[in-house]
Amino acid sequence: MNVVLINGGPHEKGCTNRALSEIQTELKKNGVEAEILWLGKDALAGCRACGVCAKTGRCSVNDLVNQLAPKLVEADGVIFGSPVHYAAASGNITAFLDRFFYTYGKKMAGKPGAVVVSCRRGGASAAFDQLNKYFTICNMPIVSSQYWNQVHGATAAEVEKDEEGLQTMRTLARNFAWLLSCIEAGKKAGIAFPEREAPLRTNFIR
Repeated sequence: MNVVLINGGPHEKGCTNRALSEIQTELKKNGVEAEILWLGKDALAGCRACGVCAKTGRCSVNDLVNQLAPKLVEADGVIFGSPVHYAAASGNITAFLDRFFYTYGKKMAGKPGAVVVSCRRGGASAAFDQLNKYFTICNMPIVSSQYWNQVHGATAAEVEKDEEGLQTMRTLARNFAWLLSCIEAGKKAGIAFPEREAPLRTNFIR
């Protein structure tokens, strides 16, 4: 079993990474391979609504979205982390997830997902809700914890002092490992993922 964690913060070893590292360590303790990938500092383009991905299966902008997609698609589960910018997720992770899920979202069905957010003080729950919506539109189970998945601090050193936040990360990791084990046991018992109906699309103005 393996989980890919995405750090959508501008600092590779910042607050978001500190939260993800706590999860990574706990996942490994529970027998789950875990890798943290950083989106970097360079700006990522938003979706161009060009429709090329529907024809080619790849995003027309050939950057980290296409480069990291195979790891995310092949993983048993995914966790996305972001700092809070004006009560929302970072621009980079928003652009990345918009394009990734529009192009590859159908391949993520059935995979457990979770998000974590880091903030100095406020806006965490709004960013948390924003990021969870990618899962709920793609048939992905959301893994929860003992509290909303957030840590507080202006620096990684300050996050270290957020004992409840870090405990929430560890609980999330254990719950994630448990759900992956349950899914694996279900597959061995012949329990398949539910069949999907053909999607229906309606426009309110028609």
